[in-house]
Amino acid sequence: MKNQNNDTYSLAHTTWKCQYHIVFTPKYHRKIIYGALRAEIGEILRELCKRKGVEIIEAHAMPDHIHMLVSIPPNEKVSSFMGYLKGKSTMIIFERYAYLKYKYGNRHFWSRGYYVSTVGGNKQAIEKYIQNQEKEDVISAQISMVEYYDPFEKWLKSHTTKKDNSRRK
Repeated sequence: MKNQNNDTYSLAHTTWKCQYHIVFTPKYHRKIIYGALRAEIGEILRELCKRKGVEIIEAHAMPDHIHMLVSIPPNEKVSSFMGYLKGKSTMIIFERYAYLKYKYGNRHFWSRGYYVSTVGGNKQAIEKYIQNQEKEDVISAQISMVEYYDPFEKWLKSHTTKKDNSRRK
């Protein structure tokens, strides 16, 4: 049960406040997390956290990484939770967006590692950091919204046009 005054949880003989700031990225830091996929990934992560009893305090999906401030129960290891979250979300994403399998071959959507830090007394500072991360990146021009493209698309269009023109003659 959650104590609203100090963000602690308690059971019959246990009281805890296990909050973590977690950052993880898609494979090769591809800027895939925006648009329709951004909302879908958010829903998937919220549902998976709910299944494990993990509360998302604050979260923000950047184009090339995700920040989450979460409260994980003490009976759940952070590493086990992250393995579950990244593994299950990858399976669901590839199930819903089959074309991504070809971009991210071998069913690897997320990179292998992640960053995790305990929150301690800095909850408000971390919440503010997560909320303002995208604004700060855009202001400092650190990110670009460049879409990855098919390197053969230009050749295919020109090749298809040449065939069409030769058929018309």
